[in-house]
This record gives sequence, structure tokens and C-alpha cells, in this order.
Amino acid sequence: MELFEQLRQEHEFGVGTIAGVAAKFGVHRRMVRQAIVGAVPPAHRYPARAQPKLGLVMAFIDQVLDEDRRAPRKQRHTARRIYRRILTEFPDAAVAESTVRNHVRSRKRALGLVRRETFVPQSYAVGVEAQVDWYEAWVDLGDERTRVQVFAMRSMASGAAFHRAYLHATQQAFLEAHEHAFDYFGGVFRLLRYDNLASAVRKILRGYRREETVRFVAFRSHWRFQAEFCTPGEGHEKGGIEGEGGYFRRNHLVPVPHVADLDALNALLLTGCRHDEARILDGRTEPVGIAMAAERPHLLARVPEGFDLADVTTPLVDKQGCVMVKTNAYSVPLRAGTRVEARVYPLHVEIWHAGRRVARHERCHSRRQQVLDLEHYLDVLSHKPGAFAGSKPLAQWRAAGRWPACYDELWERLLARHGKQNGTRAMVAVVALGQEFGHDKLRVAVTAAVSLGACDVAAVRYLLTEAALRKGQPCAVDVGELARYDRPMPTMAEYDVLLSAPCAGTA
Repeated sequence: MELFEQLRQEHEFGVGTIAGVAAKFGVHRRMVRQAIVGAVPPAHRYPARAQPKLGLVMAFIDQVLDEDRRAPRKQRHTARRIYRRILTEFPDAAVAESTVRNHVRSRKRALGLVRRETFVPQSYAVGVEAQVDWYEAWVDLGDERTRVQVFAMRSMASGAAFHRAYLHATQQAFLEAHEHAFDYFGGVFRLLRYDNLASAVRKILRGYRREETVRFVAFRSHWRFQAEFCTPGEGHEKGGIEGEGGYFRRNHLVPVPHVADLDALNALLLTGCRHDEARILDGRTEPVGIAMAAERPHLLARVPEGFDLADVTTPLVDKQGCVMVKTNAYSVPLRAGTRVEARVYPLHVEIWHAGRRVARHERCHSRRQQVLDLEHYLDVLSHKPGAFAGSKPLAQWRAAGRWPACYDELWERLLARHGKQNGTRAMVAVVALGQEFGHDKLRVAVTAAVSLGACDVAAVRYLLTEAALRKGQPCAVDVGELARYDRPMPTMAEYDVLLSAPCAGTA
């Protein structure tokens, strides 16, 4: 722009000729003519260049992109994928990746494979709407890298968010996480916006209509909020929670956290939520925590009692002493044919009968598995001792670390002393002591019995109860004035004469 100004001034007030101005400034006469015509330099137009290296694979790239128009949206070729295919299928083509990228970009725009939508910014009233979603993360639980499902709820007015992790995104975990989120925010939002997740939506109808699951309708009615669901495949309709999941994962789960269990992980996530309360979002002047506190009075009050999160079924006990709950079999200490009530929670399964809980198992999320507790089969094994050694409940106890080596040593001694049948029955009786005294105490008692060389059920029971049999040592008592009645202890030395002197009398 400055050069054009100098050329114009020199032509008008200086040399006055096009050739003279061009010679003075060392530019082409064409540029001088352009400066005389207008003060603004014309846009530079680059001539089309030949692309001999790209020409060898251009037809292949165009064919791939044309086929992508009929492929699923998430399974289309990227420019890098096309370039890798070129390296494999056209080894003689020495084309650069940047050249392929530029051509792919221009062809996708021409074919309409790249859509750029315009979105309308939204404003949210305080205490009205929150968005809910799940996202995946990897953590080191103990010594194993595990993929967890993280529930997230974000207030659209304050920007505050709550995160909680589960091993599986079940409906019970979904509902339980809601209640933890309501506790965190201090109330219930009037409207919650969801994706079309199976925990809430049974069937997608026309438009925004949804057939919701029975449990979710009851939960929503209990907490008095309304639910809206996004259009399938349109994640921008709940863009707030979509971005929140990525932000939280990058800032609080990088590097991959190492925790002992799921409770420790959720404590870590809650700390991250509290830490983000000091964050100031773009375009705002106050931290998230202050906005969250100001929003709390506008939320719906929490109901005093929580919703019963258990998914209840009433299965029958089969001939193997198990009940079938969500495709998996769980053992119970009841007779076959008994009708029980199974309550499924996010992390465990409870079996109830006649108003009392008879079994509790860690929930299994696989299919067609048997979750067995050896204690539930002790009565049967006392009558069928031959089934004990190869039983599946015993194998699961061994795998879980509940059958220490001292138990096998005691079992071998019982077999050697009482024989196979009676020795196994005695071992069953020893294991049954764990129901009465606790398995931690039983392990200590069995270890002591083995070290002492004992091999009897009564010896193990004695070791479990001997602490209660011990009598305390009496304490010295100050007798005060009674001390004046003390007398010296009698001496018996004079009677020794009777032992040494001859007997004078007769019997």
C-alpha cells in the first residue's frame, strides 16, 4: 500500500512518466500503471499450476471420496487414511501428505461432505436447566487399567458440574448418580436435557416424543423434574455437557489416576468438581462456585426420602441353589423352589426372603455367569461331603483369596485322622464357624491350630473362644486400718522334727 502511494506521488509530482517512475523504484511498468489507476493494489491471482505427482492418484482420491458419500458418517476416510492407502496401493507415487490433504479438503467441499452449520447462542435462566451425559475414561484400579463410565451433570446457568464414576452405565447407576448430583448442587433442576440413552428412553417416537422407561418415569415423578431428549446424532443440542466431559477428563484425569477402588476414584472426582468451582468461564466475571451458590435458592427443594433405586424381581431358587437375576445366577442358602425377592443395585445384588436379607453378592455385569458363596452350600455339603473338593463355590473362594493355605493344611490333617468322608465333614464344620465368629478370626484360629499341631473342630472352636474364657488377674486392694490385724505367716519348721525323730509310740 505504501509503495503504491509513492508511485502515484512520483508520477504526479515527480518524474511524471511511467518509464521514469519504474526505473527510479525498480518495479515493472505494469505496477506503475496499476498504481495510477487506483490507490488500492488489485488482488493477486495465482495461475493454475500443473500437479504431475498428484495427477497419478487424483482419480483414486476422487473415487474414494465419492464412495464415502454412501458410507456411514463415522466410517469415512480422513485425509491421513487416504494418504496411507496411497503409500500401500501406489508405492511409486511420490506425493506429499500436505498435497493430498489440500486436494481432499477441496474435493470434500465440492461434494458436500463438509457441512458448516450456524448455531444460535443460547441463554439460560438460573436454576432451570441442566444437561446430563455419560463419557468414558481410563483409570488404574489397583494394579489393573480399567475403563470406567463417568456420569456428568452440568448446570447451564452457573456452569458448575458434577462427575461420578461407575464400572458400568446401568440404569441403577444412572439413577443413583442423579441423587448424588442433587446433593452436590443443593437442589433439583426443573429441566434436565438428555441424549437418547437406554436407561431413560425405551423407544424414540416422531419428533421430540419419547417412550420413557417405567423406572425413569417413576424417578422423574419422585424428584419433580421434567426431561427433554435431543435429536439423535445432534450432540450440539447439549453442547454444554459435551464440552464439559472433555474438559474435565483432560484436566483431572491426566495423567491416568492410580486409585485403590471406585470409592477413592469418586473422592478424586469430587475434589476435581470442587476445584473447578474457582474457575471463571469465558465472558463471565465471577467464579463458578459463586454463581452456583447464587443459583441454589432457585432450585427445587430435595425431597426428604430418596427414591428406591433397586430393580426388584421375584425369581425362584433352582436346583443348584441359585436365583437368576439379569442373566446371571447368584447363590442363596434356601431350598430349591423357594420364591425370593432380588434387589439389584448399581454395585451389588441383595436377595430377601420372609422380610430378611439372606444373601448379598457383588453385582456381575457379564452374562451367563454363576456367582457362588461357599457359605450357602455348607448345609448341603455336610450331607454330601464328596462334592466339596471339586465344588465351584470352593473354586471361587480360592480365586477370591478367601481360602488360605492353612485351611488346606488343616483339611489334610482331618482327612488323615478321620478319613475322607468324616474328615471333609469336619472341615465343613470348621468353615461354618466363620458364620458365627467371622472369617478373619477363623483364619487366625486355624493358623494357630495348625502351628500347634491340632487337627480337631473342637480345638479350633476353643481357640476362637479362649479369649473370653480367661479370667482377669485380681488387683491389690488397700485395706487401710485393717492392716493392724495383720499376723505373720506361721512357720512349719518345728514339724520337721517328726520327720527325723524315731517314732516312740505304737499305732
